[in-house]
Amino acid sequence: MRAKLPYHLAAFLIGGNGAIKSWTAECEQLLGHRAIDALGERVDVLLAPAEHSAALLRSLSAEPQDTQLELRHADGTRSCFEIRLLPQNNAQGQRDYVVLLVPVPAPLSERQLIGSLELESLLSLGSNNFCVVNSSGRMVLWNKQIEQTTQLTGEELSAARATDMFPGQQRATVQRRIDEALGQDAELLLECDLLAKDGHTTPHLFAINRFQLKNQYYIFCLGMDVTARRRDEETLRLRERALHATSNGVVITRCAGGNNPIEYVNPAFEKITGYSAAEAIGNDSRFMAAPGLDEAERAQLRAAIAAEREINVVFRNLRKNGELFWNDLTVTPVRNEREQVTHFIGVINDVTALKQRTSLLEHEVNHDPLTGLANRNLLWDRLEQALHAAHRNKTLVAVVLVDLNKFKQINDTLGHEAGDEVLRLVGRRLQAAVRDCDTVARLSGDEFVLVLTEQPSLRFTLRMIERLRSGLLRPLLFDSKDVTVGAAMGVSIYPHDGTSAIDLVRAADAAMYEAKGDGMLDVRFFSAEMRSSTEAKQKLETDMRNAVANNEVFLVYQPRWSLRTGRVVGVEALLRWRHPELGVLMPTAFLADAEESGLIVPMGLWVVDHACAMLARLSRLGRHDLPLSFNASYREFIQDDFLTNIRTALRRHGVSPSNFEVELREEHLMRNPHLSSGVATACRSLGIRLSIDDFGAGASNLTYLQSLPISQLKMTRSSVNEICDRARSGRLAKTLIDIGHNMGVEIVGAGVESDLQRGFLEKARCDQAQGHFLCPPLNGTSLEELLHENPTFATCRRRDDMQ
Repeated sequence: MRAKLPYHLAAFLIGGNGAIKSWTAECEQLLGHRAIDALGERVDVLLAPAEHSAALLRSLSAEPQDTQLELRHADGTRSCFEIRLLPQNNAQGQRDYVVLLVPVPAPLSERQLIGSLELESLLSLGSNNFCVVNSSGRMVLWNKQIEQTTQLTGEELSAARATDMFPGQQRATVQRRIDEALGQDAELLLECDLLAKDGHTTPHLFAINRFQLKNQYYIFCLGMDVTARRRDEETLRLRERALHATSNGVVITRCAGGNNPIEYVNPAFEKITGYSAAEAIGNDSRFMAAPGLDEAERAQLRAAIAAEREINVVFRNLRKNGELFWNDLTVTPVRNEREQVTHFIGVINDVTALKQRTSLLEHEVNHDPLTGLANRNLLWDRLEQALHAAHRNKTLVAVVLVDLNKFKQINDTLGHEAGDEVLRLVGRRLQAAVRDCDTVARLSGDEFVLVLTEQPSLRFTLRMIERLRSGLLRPLLFDSKDVTVGAAMGVSIYPHDGTSAIDLVRAADAAMYEAKGDGMLDVRFFSAEMRSSTEAKQKLETDMRNAVANNEVFLVYQPRWSLRTGRVVGVEALLRWRHPELGVLMPTAFLADAEESGLIVPMGLWVVDHACAMLARLSRLGRHDLPLSFNASYREFIQDDFLTNIRTALRRHGVSPSNFEVELREEHLMRNPHLSSGVATACRSLGIRLSIDDFGAGASNLTYLQSLPISQLKMTRSSVNEICDRARSGRLAKTLIDIGHNMGVEIVGAGVESDLQRGFLEKARCDQAQGHFLCPPLNGTSLEELLHENPTFATCRRRDDMQ
């Protein structure tokens, strides 16, 4: 199909003799011959070949006629033209001339040139599919792309209906759309799949328009391949489904300066906050802020947003119902192609439960599980803080040690449940009698310690002591019975009775023993006369200095048992002192004084040497793989030559370092983390194992512990002792076991005193256990015999029961 082009006529006149008589400007434009050159010449110069001229003249009749002639251009080239011959006769009817009319296309504008192109050639450009469908649904015109997409030939398309190009399930929709288009002068859109002969389909978006030709309506269809668009849409849908499926809240805000209105929230956001999408969209996310809380973190967030950088903060927000929740929020800026931040994406993680678990763990580590009071670890921390504040403010601090009288009688007559309830009630009364800034701690058993801070005068302290005494004088109600509890109270005052925490507690302890047995509830303040009680400790120190030289100290060995196999997997060396006057003393009777005086260092050297000697004996018995551990004090491992002395002893006895294990108390590690890290790293370099003793007795820095090369964690004995028949007992032990496994180290339950405790630890997947119930400490010979028999603790228990 081609548009009509405008043209001019080139006309020249030939005489009867064949000479050119006239030559117009159009002729010169058409063939290039100038008029001066053409006039008078025979027509032979124009015709190609020249002999056609005679034939041409002979064939002319009296009637006009159209013919095709090949004319020669001035440059020698030839072109074929449609020529109209018009004979010219004279008055006698004789032919004198012949006029030759040659159509000459007129110069065209750019628009006319483009308009002159064939429609089919235009429609075949590009990748779009085009077709024209008549009112009967037949294909009447199409481009090459239709043939390529459908894999149909022109003949097949001519015989097909338009709906044949689509899958069967879509044909009714296509036909309905065609009918709609035939009935209205409006463009319609149709998205469907073009069907290829091999069954393959290609998604297309068709624009359908109606046009009229000779009173007939036709459909003009132009289709675009939307495969890439569908793929992108599917990707977007997949991402949207992922946003909807994630358990983290997602919020997208527009970057709009001061306020950043929310444009999108996912279902998890609605679940976490309680706000629906409709309620959140359009608001700045600060509408959930908890007033007056976590201002420092919110300032960090504001600064990061202003600087258009990523940030992670944790703070508290308000749910729709007014409930607080901990929000772990990560905000990331989104940039466009011009690197401009247009949006922020916030990912919300509700960490309320984690915060509560962490808080609970911290509370359990720092508080007595029975009474909820501060434990020994928290007591020392609070007392140290109180002393620093008192020194700075020039005030007094009172330390009160309370020991219940005849508590064992309550346990024996009313049962342990009654005893536990009495301890809880006493703890509450003590707390009720002091201020919030004071500390009430349960030291052990039926002993309580109070730290009364910021005492302006002794008179003020006396009034507080009297309030404590009055609170304890009232009978306690248990099981509808009044239980009268007596107690002895010892009081020491900073700075009069001591300047360190340990001095003050010792002074209060000495005063408490003076009050013991003097009455139902007696109070004693530490005095100069009580200092005489320290003379015994001084004598003990003198005796300790000679204990090693006099060969009075010795080692016993307590096995560690695997709770998986039931067999011995390690041994701990324990120090004993055979005092010439007091008999065999346990470590608790002298090690604290040895640590304070520094005598623990030479004692520790003796322990290391004899432990290595025992390892050598075990190696000769074939137990090359059995580790032996000893507990090093803080004063020992801070010595510069601590590890040098161990290495020397190992070499002297020919013992592998991998069988030697150093136990360090967790609280000692935390006193100087930098030094402790150095000692731990040096142990690893030497091949010596490192074990953490009394894990869970104080506030733990799990991140710090995990950075150390630890082989095992030994739980605090109190966490094992807490395992009993009472409901929900053993929670702390289970927590510590889980923490140890999460850190990737083995964990040991120490001080196992019953089969109930052993069974609980085994069920809780504790790795090892030790204690008198499994096997008491043994001398060297007994240990060798035990290892030679290689029993399980079950067979050991049966043997002990029979004995």
